[in-house]
Amino acid sequence: MHTKHFAIFGNTFQPAKASAVQELLSLLYARQAEVAVDARFLKFITDTMHLRLPAGIGVISGNDFHADMVISMGGDGTFLEAAMRVGSKEIPILGINMGRLGFLSDITPAELAATIEQVYAGDYSVDERRVLQLTYSKGTPEGYPFALNEVAVLKRDVSSMISIRVEVGGEYLTTYQADGLIVCTPTGSTGYALSVGGPIMQPGSHTLGLTPVAPHSLTARPITLTDDVVIRLDVAARNHRFLVSVDGRSEKCDESVSLTIQRAPYTVRVVKRRGQSFFRTLRTKLMWGSDLRENM
Repeated sequence: MHTKHFAIFGNTFQPAKASAVQELLSLLYARQAEVAVDARFLKFITDTMHLRLPAGIGVISGNDFHADMVISMGGDGTFLEAAMRVGSKEIPILGINMGRLGFLSDITPAELAATIEQVYAGDYSVDERRVLQLTYSKGTPEGYPFALNEVAVLKRDVSSMISIRVEVGGEYLTTYQADGLIVCTPTGSTGYALSVGGPIMQPGSHTLGLTPVAPHSLTARPITLTDDVVIRLDVAARNHRFLVSVDGRSEKCDESVSLTIQRAPYTVRVVKRRGQSFFRTLRTKLMWGSDLRENM
């Protein structure tokens, strides 16, 4: 059995989860794995969790790293951070859910031992998830311009809506008067877009979703598109500026700048245990089919 290399990223706000971190490291070192940990998470493990780590553990201080697999310990936000750090390297990412809902990080700490055993046995699958790429008509985005979940344009002023003109494949679609507009992948359809009434899309469906945020017109509805289209957004705002959010990373943008959103040239690879399915996750996380009156 060849030595496996793991890169670990984690949430730095959950000291109560120290036992799960310790168990993971013990499981990996028992198999003589080579382990590297994100520098910020490593500092949190040692300074706040007070865990004693073996000598020689690797430290990841930037995005120039390599591994057979990345392990994300946290919620979906931590997973998105790990996906950004992986970028186009196409390293598969395993998400351990240390938070609450967790659609991307859907393996519980109680399943750690069984999961690592399956990883070493090769008894798992890898989902290819589409990514969005954001470009500006003038200049470039300040932050990382790729999104696994969504790109959203949002108002800055608390009292006034923004106007969002949408073109799809060069053809005018509509102009939304709303607090914002979310362009999401199937992965992101269970995130921000779901909370504002967007459709749930099955991973692998090669679709994108457009969901307005608090639209002024009752006729404004979410729409699902094929993911090979190019979307152009032109935004007008009372204060001439608006917010652009890329997987939750926000920056200010001037209304003179047009936004182009299209499929990125790479995918994010998500590790799934055997027996896991998208529909099962929906039933579990959203409690579909459950009668909540039973607990009243």
